[in-house]
Amino acid sequence: MPGKLDGQVAVITGAAQGQGAAEAALFAAEGARVAVADVQEDAGRAIAAEIGDAARFYPLDVSDPDAWARTIDDVVRQWGRLDVLVNNAGIGRPTPVLTATVEEYLAVFRVNELGVFLGTQAAARQMIRARSGSIINVSSTDGFVGQAPLSAYTASKFAVRGLTRTAAIELGPLGIRVNSIHPGWIETPMVAATPDMIERASRSLSRNPIPRMGKPSEAAQAALFLASDDSSFCTGAELCVDGGMLAGGWVPMLRKPTLEAAEKLAAS
Repeated sequence: MPGKLDGQVAVITGAAQGQGAAEAALFAAEGARVAVADVQEDAGRAIAAEIGDAARFYPLDVSDPDAWARTIDDVVRQWGRLDVLVNNAGIGRPTPVLTATVEEYLAVFRVNELGVFLGTQAAARQMIRARSGSIINVSSTDGFVGQAPLSAYTASKFAVRGLTRTAAIELGPLGIRVNSIHPGWIETPMVAATPDMIERASRSLSRNPIPRMGKPSEAAQAALFLASDDSSFCTGAELCVDGGMLAGGWVPMLRKPTLEAAEKLAAS
């Protein structure tokens, strides 16, 4: 049975761990050749080796335009084309409004927003040659709602939404689709390494319609949909992978009565 990405070439940033690594493995399983791009060289090389011949590691600082140009050139030289870019790389650090420094704030923006812009620009310049391509920008549920004390992270994820929509308008006539993914709480190393995030997650998840953390593989399936022809009429779209959180799941009102009523109905 043919894969959904047979013969295609994809660049995935932040692919040394978490969602990016899951996306790289899934895309390769669906027939793509995958550029595993990350600043974490040892971990990135290990992921590429684990995937096998369909993957190759590329060291990439997403905030460096020259590094982007080199990476895209190398990918095209290696595999002859570029079909998909997943702008997955991101960082999250506390930046309280009253105390965060300019350097702390901009450090987050350079990766989460500037990195997405530079990647979109570099990939699109290559994709227009084939008049075809899919760019997938990983935002967050925090691109829809405020999250303290993550002012820079939240602002950057809101900015990714705006950039995605604008790029979709500009690049659509050139055959390039641009969409965004908005994960909620996903079991990634970034979440696991931050005790405060784990505490926030445990408070939030119990009130979600699907009351658990998501898996990196579930976020990867969303990326696969947007990378493949299954989403051929989708651009400028915002796909939430959040267990229903943005549907209002974090509001506890009516949850307990609703569950009790459902349990009674199931038992009747």
